[in-house]
Amino acid sequence: MQSFSSEKAKLNTKVALVPTMGALHQGHLTLIELARKKVGPQGVVIVSIYVNPTQFGPSEDFDQYPRDFDSDHQKCVQAGVDLIFAPLDSDMYPGKSSGNYSTYVEEKSLGRTMEGESRPTHFRGVTTIVAKLFLACLPHVSVFGQKDFQQVAIIKQMVKDLNFPVEILVSPTYRESDGLAMSSRNKYLTPLQRRQAPVINTLLNEVCVRVRESHKNGKKINQADLKAFAEKYIVLQSEARLDYICGFDPNTLEPAKTLNIGHQVAIAVHFGEVRLIDNICIR
Repeated sequence: MQSFSSEKAKLNTKVALVPTMGALHQGHLTLIELARKKVGPQGVVIVSIYVNPTQFGPSEDFDQYPRDFDSDHQKCVQAGVDLIFAPLDSDMYPGKSSGNYSTYVEEKSLGRTMEGESRPTHFRGVTTIVAKLFLACLPHVSVFGQKDFQQVAIIKQMVKDLNFPVEILVSPTYRESDGLAMSSRNKYLTPLQRRQAPVINTLLNEVCVRVRESHKNGKKINQADLKAFAEKYIVLQSEARLDYICGFDPNTLEPAKTLNIGHQVAIAVHFGEVRLIDNICIR
């Protein structure tokens, strides 16, 4: 992989990387489309497909995470992807199975809250694998989805702090017709859970309305108010259980004392064994 990208660099050919864990859906295809627009028809678009074990906690869904390489390959061909990079665990973590692997990349500030609090080892796994993918594929640009807002912020910080020569592009969240953010995990929702899951986006939009109204009438909505409102909203859905909801500064990711225009709101909700995340900007 490194040799391939190095040869492209010698020819001044731009390389774009779209990191994925497979189970590709239309949201991924919009990332691929953005990558192609960035590097042009003469550039190279690489899609990595790797279910990264180090970003899953001990009780999470690593073994159950959807894997369908044949379907992913077909979608990549149809989308005009030039190359799929699909490494093995032994490629990405040499020696780990025998305990002879000890180097990780860890961001220490932006990953403390929200996903970092709910999944304490998650972001260390994300930053480590993204750094390794950058070193393997040597891209000029890499494309990520806005749905993983905190993850994108952490990757941008890693790129800045460690001087990776990679431009990070962010594509808006791609949604189903009923507002549910597209996710590879959506396929595990039962029919009832799938009918209830759009409550996440409905709730986020309702939060925006309430913050705008509070901005006009001088009342303030704090984190406790936000959580109480979300729990009352979520409890109406029999299959849903709130993990967290947080309003925060989009630049620092610090929770806001009171919510205002320009803040971001992120949420995680369980539907049975399926955990979904989403976010919105209060405009």
